Amino acid sequence: MTGVWNKSDWRNKPRVQMPAYRDAAALETVEAQLAQYPPLVFAGEARRLTARLGEVAEGRAFLLQGGDCAESFNEFSADTIRDTFRVMLQMAVVLTYGAKCPVVKVGRMAGQFAKPRSADTEVIDGVELPSYRGDIINDISFDASARIPDPARMLQAYTQAAASLNLLRAFSTGGYADIHKVHQWTLGFAADAAATDKYRDLAARISDSLDFMTAAGVNSGNSNKLRTVEFYTSHEALLLEYEEALCRIDSTTGLPVAGSGHMIWIGDRTRQPDGAHVEFARGVQNPIGLKCGPTITTDDLKRLIDILNPENQPGRLTLINRFGAGKVGDHMPKLIRAVQEEGYKVVWSCDPMHGNTIKSASGYKTRPFENVLREVREFFAIHNAEGSYPGGVHVEMTGKDVTECTGGVRAVTDEDLSARYHTACDPRLNASQSLELAFLIAEELDHRLETRRKAG
Repeated sequence: MTGVWNKSDWRNKPRVQMPAYRDAAALETVEAQLAQYPPLVFAGEARRLTARLGEVAEGRAFLLQGGDCAESFNEFSADTIRDTFRVMLQMAVVLTYGAKCPVVKVGRMAGQFAKPRSADTEVIDGVELPSYRGDIINDISFDASARIPDPARMLQAYTQAAASLNLLRAFSTGGYADIHKVHQWTLGFAADAAATDKYRDLAARISDSLDFMTAAGVNSGNSNKLRTVEFYTSHEALLLEYEEALCRIDSTTGLPVAGSGHMIWIGDRTRQPDGAHVEFARGVQNPIGLKCGPTITTDDLKRLIDILNPENQPGRLTLINRFGAGKVGDHMPKLIRAVQEEGYKVVWSCDPMHGNTIKSASGYKTRPFENVLREVREFFAIHNAEGSYPGGVHVEMTGKDVTECTGGVRAVTDEDLSARYHTACDPRLNASQSLELAFLIAEELDHRLETRRKAG
């Protein structure tokens, strides 16, 4: 942390992308109530995640971060949580095999309720209303009263986050995450008639490796690591009244910790060095993510790194790049070189979603899957060329069989989008597309390892 810090200092800084609550007394009541609630996560868990991300920063692990674009109150269910968790585990199995290293699994879950918007209002059929900013702030219904920011929604968000975390912890340690069960689901994808030979081949190689381990006497019955997983949560720390109310002092270290999630990140629209969001994030000991879009400069980046990670602690800061397919080469090399010149210890992660959003011919917001894959390939190619480590991927995805992003082995078309377009905000990869992306990344990681072996 830099200098003296108080969890309410952000209130004296310029704020953006935050609601103006009409009822100050109601807001104060909700904040006081949240401040009395238990934290959703604990300091020891956040420290452990920082250590795991430190391994990523040193090139010894890989970060998989994914989940909903915006969690919904109406679609909240155990099945939804289970399905997304399952796909994340499937992806992690494939990536572990490709990277030959541990995969740090971080969900965009149990807190991803607030969303920044490009405009304060939206117009439908000539009617202009405030934009929907996520269920923690207002309602998606296009109705004047529904769009009024309501502080009481923070209490519902807390309750849903607590229930989600409870179920995720049960899934992580109760046998559902057994690697053999997870891989059986992966094989189901690879056996799909539409899947290509390379996916089936990789799945078969993973299966052979697991069979070898079983024959050697290493199995889920005698190895806890094959039966359980570490799974962490993350969200964009956008609604700072909520974040402040759940901030606590760690009794072990005496340092503040954001009790709302294991990892929080700062969005591309809220990363002003002198702004409220950077001010809050700099003071908590959780690992921090920083979205880096096309407008960020090397001077901006260096200043933000100095503010957010003044001790240059590996694992403290993850730089999440979001440029768009075909544009990565215009921006990322200079950022990598600036980080290398200063000796900063960071995790480099690729967000191939936000720079590739378009409006389809049928009027739906979508993301062409081939552009998502292209940005990931460019991310790896540039890091390989610059001698840095491509340490992670950050995706908006769901375990549901939605039709929101076009393309993939099951060939979602523009005409298919209306069939199962359920997102509350941005289009997400479905389960099949998510796993296809994992196979692509595994190939990139395997190729990187092979190239380094040949180079000696």
